[in-house]
Amino acid sequence: MTWRASVLTLFPGMFPGPLGQSLAGRALETSVWSLDAINIRDFAHDRHRTVDDTPFGGGAGMVLRPDIVDAAVASVDDSRPIICLTPRGRRFSQDDARRFAAGPGLILLCGRYEGIDQRVIDARQMQEISIGDYVLSGGELAALVLLDATVRLLPGVMGAADSAVEESFSHGLLEYPHYTRPAEWQGRAVPEVLLSGHHAAVAAWRQAEAERITRERRPDLWAEAASRQHAASAAS
Repeated sequence: MTWRASVLTLFPGMFPGPLGQSLAGRALETSVWSLDAINIRDFAHDRHRTVDDTPFGGGAGMVLRPDIVDAAVASVDDSRPIICLTPRGRRFSQDDARRFAAGPGLILLCGRYEGIDQRVIDARQMQEISIGDYVLSGGELAALVLLDATVRLLPGVMGAADSAVEESFSHGLLEYPHYTRPAEWQGRAVPEVLLSGHHAAVAAWRQAEAERITRERRPDLWAEAASRQHAASAAS
């Protein structure tokens, strides 16, 4: 079955965008996955195709109306998870990407203006997800990021299955450094262990480097990894 993504947006021309290139693009062409970009304005009731209104309680900006957003969602709702891209959502992770890739697909709602009326988010039991602690002009770029991270994990998209296993976040750690030819470049040599042909030593070096980089750059991830290791040791 083809993995299906439906994106609800005010700017359908932004899709597939970069998803039409490289691995995701080839997989899209060969129907490993499909993408529908639905214009929320198509579900507006007036000739001006108005989709927003002023917020109750006052304040700056406009809010996407629940009735119009709900009609747009209803046009594609088929039990796939519904994701609302919002900076106040739970942060997207590699575990999410794996979970989404294992399912039938996703419905992605891209917010604009000051946001989306909370009632439709609650009524449709949407998962509110953020791709980071910053604010974008809308959810479209976040949807592209989420889709790229997920689609690349679909069977048949990546050339080497081991590539996804050894990437950053796959085991809760950042990835180790990579090197290729030439063995020396501008006075910088490749670590000797990588030239040794000793597979166990190479694996140990890569693990140690992954741990070092994670400790230095992402102490939050390192603390989580250490906690998991402690729990596993206590259970064994």
